[in-house]
Amino acid sequence: MIYNTQQKRLPLPEYGRAIQNMVDYALTIEDRGERQRCANTIINLMGSMFPHLRDVPDFKHKLWDHLAIMADFKLDIDYPYEPIRPDNLSTHPDKIPYPQTHIRYRHYGRTLEDLIQEAVKMPEGDEKDNLVALIANHMRKSYSTWNKDVIDEEKINDDLMEYSDGALYLTDERVRLMELRMRQQNQQQQRTNNRNGHNAKKR
Repeated sequence: MIYNTQQKRLPLPEYGRAIQNMVDYALTIEDRGERQRCANTIINLMGSMFPHLRDVPDFKHKLWDHLAIMADFKLDIDYPYEPIRPDNLSTHPDKIPYPQTHIRYRHYGRTLEDLIQEAVKMPEGDEKDNLVALIANHMRKSYSTWNKDVIDEEKINDDLMEYSDGALYLTDERVRLMELRMRQQNQQQQRTNNRNGHNAKKR
């Protein structure tokens, strides 16, 4: 008995050894017309193995590329598409340029830093106070998510001033807005929990 591990390595194992044997046989056909007909038959068989992909754009093109790969680019036929070249198999995609900006405190994230800079530019008033209160609440949540220490307004205020170079800080009004927003969030969460519990009892 001959085991698969003793046979030639398959370039594209997803098609199986039977298809690979057909490709190898096509390489031995001397008559070009017969070789072309054999290649067309192989393509049809390959396509029937993945019927759910027939509507995918360039599906046929991919099949012919795969045929060229399995034939080690030695199959002399008329390809309906420009076949893939061997050097294309070893090329790598361009690296994605990741931002290299420094994040001061990772538990707050980069978006919060940008939001603080926008708040710094705003004129004094209710809109700015509400935004600073929103930022401070978000900082509190982010900090408590990643740290076990008890957090208070003093810590938030220190970090807020550090981020904004002293331009933003917690006033009594902003702390009041923070507490109001937290109560509203807690009430909303409580209503959601009650609604979920009520629905669970109905089941």
